[in-house]
Amino acid sequence: MPTAKIDIQTVEAPANPRSRVIFASLIGTTIEFYDFYVYATAAVLVFPYLFFPTGNETTALLASFAVFGAAMVARPLGAIFFGHLGDKRGRKATLVGALLTMGIATFLIGLLPTYETAGWVAPALLVVLRLAQGFALGGEWSGAALVATENAPPGKRAVYGTFPQLGAPIGFIIANGLFLIIAALLPSSDPSRPSTAFLDWGWRIPFLFSAVMVVVGLWVRLNLVESSAFEKTVKRGGVTKLPLATVFRTHGKEVVLGTFYMLATYVLFYLMTTFSLSYGRAPTGGAPPGLGYGYTAFVLMMIAGVVFFGIFTLASGPWADRWGRRKTLIWVTLAIAVFGLLWVPMLSAGFVGVMAWLILGFTLMGMTFGPMGALLPELFPANVRYTGSGISYNVSSILGAAVAPFIAVALWRAGEGSPFWVGIYLSGMALLTLVALLLGTETKDVDIEA
Repeated sequence: MPTAKIDIQTVEAPANPRSRVIFASLIGTTIEFYDFYVYATAAVLVFPYLFFPTGNETTALLASFAVFGAAMVARPLGAIFFGHLGDKRGRKATLVGALLTMGIATFLIGLLPTYETAGWVAPALLVVLRLAQGFALGGEWSGAALVATENAPPGKRAVYGTFPQLGAPIGFIIANGLFLIIAALLPSSDPSRPSTAFLDWGWRIPFLFSAVMVVVGLWVRLNLVESSAFEKTVKRGGVTKLPLATVFRTHGKEVVLGTFYMLATYVLFYLMTTFSLSYGRAPTGGAPPGLGYGYTAFVLMMIAGVVFFGIFTLASGPWADRWGRRKTLIWVTLAIAVFGLLWVPMLSAGFVGVMAWLILGFTLMGMTFGPMGALLPELFPANVRYTGSGISYNVSSILGAAVAPFIAVALWRAGEGSPFWVGIYLSGMALLTLVALLLGTETKDVDIEA
């Protein structure tokens, strides 16, 4: 009896259901940003006391921020490593590896000894695990963005690309909400300092809780199938031996443009989250002076602002699909530059002004961050897309996020408590992004499977 022959070239990769695509791209970045926010909050609230007890609060805070920024240096290395695997071996397995790396590093931070019990070994281990977090995040974002955009229906790539971006505000709310609950259960008599119980063991709970979230994320990721864009690249023999060398040889301009596209986004992001938590909690008579809010009150104010971050992240997708990524971002970046000039009058207007500052800053954050989920992947062809988008996104983290909290604290201190120069710094970075956008071209109609 003759056997039927199957032409393997005609077998299409099974499609991922849209709900699975959305959830898989969202859950992974939610976990990754949760882990990052847990560290960012602890870097302000806990680590200066436990890992960097210098006797000077500003010096301890700067040391904590320096370790926070160290992860950004590791992110491009993660982008290269995971990008190489993602462009050669596929998106699915690479995303699983990035998520596991991030989850294990975050869990282990929750088990670290402090400086009091281990001396210099404690901050050294914190640096190592922080670098591991950055390394993992370097591979997570671009993979999640590719899962979303490479599986999006025609004309909806920017909409789908907003779902991995939505993980940032959701992760922020979960991380800070958990810290708030723990702080409420372990109250402090001094509003400027966590309680003894919180410093002894309470801060560890959010880090250990990440293990539960990672299990959920892995279950979702393992049920994905490979994207058709990657499968078609494999079938036509388009996989390159060295994606890193190829992307710089053939798309070096796009790497540079993509890096500067993200610059204003990163600076705004970390000023509105990490720096603002320091500035908002600093006493009005401190050195340097701040806004004088208690931890709980200011974090609740931030969470209210982050709700607008999430809303406008989603809203930016339809706008970018209708008007184009470049036009949308040009107007938003101009608004960010103006926002930087308004810091002093807004932050000098009491509670209403501070609340308006948070809402406006996080609204602009959503509008600039949302379209990036589609824009950066669209700059590169499928065979180097994981590497190219990942390098652009993560090199920008060094230029923007790694130094933003550190520079902001230095400018805040130099200005004797005035946020004027911090706002000017944001406006300057926005102008650099604006120049890059004006030099770039529109990408919304590119063939994502090419």
